[in-house]
Amino acid sequence: MSLKKELKLIDVFAISTGAMISSGLFVLPGLAYALSGPAMILAYMLAALLIVPSMLAKAELSTAMPKAGGTYFFIDRSLGPIWGTFGGFANWFSVSLKSAFALVGIGAFAILLKPDITQFEIRLIAVCACILFTFFNIISVRITGFSQVLLVIVLILILVVYIGRGFIATLPERYIPFMPNGFWSVVSTAGLVFVSFGGLTKVSSIAEEVDNPSRNIPLGMILSFLCVTLLYLLAIGVTVGIIPSHSLSGSLIPLSIGAGEVLGMPGMILLSIAAMVAFITTANAGILAASRSPLAMSRDQLLPDFLGKVHPKFKTPVTSILITSGFMICVIIFLEIEELIKTASTLMIILFIMVNISVIVMRESKIQNYRPKFKVPLYPFMPIAALLTYGFLLIEMGVIPVLISLIFLIFGTLIYFGYSKKRVSRTSALMYIVERVTAKELKTKTLERELRDIIIERDRIIEDRFDKLIRNCEILDIEGSQTIEEAFRDISEILARRCRIESGIIYRKFLERERQSGTVIKPGLAIPHIIVPGEKRFDVLLVRAKKGLIFPGIKEPVLAMFVLVGSIDERNYHLRALMAIANIAQDPNFEKRWMAARNKEELRDTILLSNRKRDI
Repeated sequence: MSLKKELKLIDVFAISTGAMISSGLFVLPGLAYALSGPAMILAYMLAALLIVPSMLAKAELSTAMPKAGGTYFFIDRSLGPIWGTFGGFANWFSVSLKSAFALVGIGAFAILLKPDITQFEIRLIAVCACILFTFFNIISVRITGFSQVLLVIVLILILVVYIGRGFIATLPERYIPFMPNGFWSVVSTAGLVFVSFGGLTKVSSIAEEVDNPSRNIPLGMILSFLCVTLLYLLAIGVTVGIIPSHSLSGSLIPLSIGAGEVLGMPGMILLSIAAMVAFITTANAGILAASRSPLAMSRDQLLPDFLGKVHPKFKTPVTSILITSGFMICVIIFLEIEELIKTASTLMIILFIMVNISVIVMRESKIQNYRPKFKVPLYPFMPIAALLTYGFLLIEMGVIPVLISLIFLIFGTLIYFGYSKKRVSRTSALMYIVERVTAKELKTKTLERELRDIIIERDRIIEDRFDKLIRNCEILDIEGSQTIEEAFRDISEILARRCRIESGIIYRKFLERERQSGTVIKPGLAIPHIIVPGEKRFDVLLVRAKKGLIFPGIKEPVLAMFVLVGSIDERNYHLRALMAIANIAQDPNFEKRWMAARNKEELRDTILLSNRKRDI
């Protein structure tokens, strides 16, 4: 059962924004200041730049494959189910853990409102918030998105008030010395705060539930990135200018202290409320995103079927949501989350590496049906630079988190070989690269067919009569050069079987049609068409000639032919078919895709996935 496409651009923006604004703004600036002083402003700017390649990579992959599971789905379809299993578990664990940490983080600011609050009460608040947002997620993704929008608006308004009032009170001398610990302290601090921007790409996990994902996902993420980066830099810059160095260094509530400096106790309370709202939005987005990984893995037969159950009324993955929130509640109650956060951050960096590899693999596979509406600029330099940068950050995370991540890989491999392998038979884009290198054709083309169906759903292509004809037509793929007379003989034999008419009659009609007027309508394209005896007869035959067909009096060889045959009572539809072909031929990428197609099915998909206006 499919999921509802209820999320608009504002929802994508709010989910991405809410997932980013949390500890990175309300907790980490004090720790970052202790490392690099006022130059932490540059560190946040550098960290923002480091997330750009992964943001753009997920934007490309999401517009090409807007399916539930996001990161898992991209890795699985590009690198194969073993890496997909690891990616699915790693993404689920990382996002769930960070979301649970966000809920517990409310306690650090609740202390300002209720100084005698106990650890039990902090955990109880976190559990209640988790249950509330679980309920929202089950009832409707639209309600989840709406609540996220409201919370993010409140959060941004409070931050704008803080920045505006704080800017007036900043003291220039507090920015001097600007870089007391040298440039490398800035680089080290950027590594610390980099994970704060990771929530930006969570929205790719719910791409299947986004209306018009080709536009709304990349635009929503880019707008969110620009807005949050600006808020981060302004809020941090103001905080440095209004808090004495000894108070800011190492503080876990830096913005609340800053608000207290310029607005007194009401300001401190207001920013503490903002911090709690920020942690709640992070957790809400986390439940929404994390729960889609088990759903997608279950759909793909990597996990049991019950995890893919979609509620018949609400159209939400209820079982996956309940398991995700149950895991988060257990983590909140029984574990010291802080100790596992570094592992979650390490997994996130590994997933960023794999997503950038996925872009490279999908592009280099040359699969015709991989058609992203948004593409990573400066390819392949940007993803390669991202791999090198993230590799450096991975080394900086230390040995223990990397070893724990390796355990995840081993766990995922065991799950695949112990449970999933016998249930999975699809091919990955990586195998298409192997096919190109070894010149051995794959036995199955499951990924091509799946990508075709995804494009049909994404572009809302409703099949008309011409599509049905193309789906069932014969395709003649000619390797060498031929005269049109030679080609007509083969074409006539094929159509004779389909139309149950003598091939000689069909052949003579084609020759007569060419003598009356040529059927080459533009360089490289011809549409031979004839009338055949009978009633309610209409058929299409596609022809590709890799080295061209030679037409008398035509200089350029013909590479593509749409051969039409129909009875006289189908003259009206004959004109409609000609209009459809004309629309297809106007696509500037048509000839390139037509000649690059590796087999007959790719030729067929070139026509079926065209952006022509359907006759419905």
